[in-house]
Amino acid sequence: MAALQLLEAQGCEVVVPSQTCCGQPAYNGGERALATRLAEQVAKAFADCDYVVLPSGSCAGMMRVHYLDLLGKTAEAEAFAAKVYELTDFLVTVLDAKPAARFDGTVTYHDSCSGLRELGIKRQPRALLAQVEGLTLNEMDEAEQCCGFGGTFSVKYPEISCAIADKKCASAKACGAETIVGGDLGCLLHLEGRLRALGDTRTRVMHIAEVLHGVDEG
Repeated sequence: MAALQLLEAQGCEVVVPSQTCCGQPAYNGGERALATRLAEQVAKAFADCDYVVLPSGSCAGMMRVHYLDLLGKTAEAEAFAAKVYELTDFLVTVLDAKPAARFDGTVTYHDSCSGLRELGIKRQPRALLAQVEGLTLNEMDEAEQCCGFGGTFSVKYPEISCAIADKKCASAKACGAETIVGGDLGCLLHLEGRLRALGDTRTRVMHIAEVLHGVDEG
C-alpha cells in the first residue's frame, strides 16, 4: 500500500489488474511449462498498462529478464519486458521523483540479489533516501552480500540460510543502524525473522516505500 500511495503522490494513475504469481518459484524449480503459462497470464493482465512497477526486485527481475527466456525474444515479449521496472528504478529513472518525506533515524540499506545483479539497482534507492529529511544512511559492511533467503534455498538449506542471515544482521547492527531498509520483500521477511529469533526486538525492518512515503510504525 505504501508503494501504491507513493506512486499516486507522484502523479501516477495506479491500477492493480487481477493477476497470478509472476512464476518465479516454478521457474526456479524447473517447472518451465507452468512458469510459461503464468508469464503469459501476467503479460496479458498488464498489456494495457504503460508501465509495470513492482516493489520487489525478485519479481521485477523475473518479469524483465527471464520472461524473455520463457516467452521468446519476440517484439511483443521485448516490449513487455521494457516496461517492467523495480519501484526505486522507476521513481528515479522515469519520474525523477522528489519524495516529500521525513524519517527521524539511522538506517542501513540491504541490496537484494535480484535487484542488484539482474537489474542494477544500487544507486537508485540511495538517491531517494538522500532526499528524506531527518534520515541518516549508514552503510553496513558487505551490503551487497546475499541475506540467505534465496527463495526455496532457505527451505532446502535452512542452516546455511540462517547463518548467512545472522551475519547480515550482525553487520547491520555493527554500523549503528536502527532500521534495515530494503527493496525486496523476501529479504525483509527473512532478516526480520532472524532478528526476532535472535532476541532483537529493537531493530526495525522496513520496505523503502514505507520510508519514502513517510510510514512510521513506531
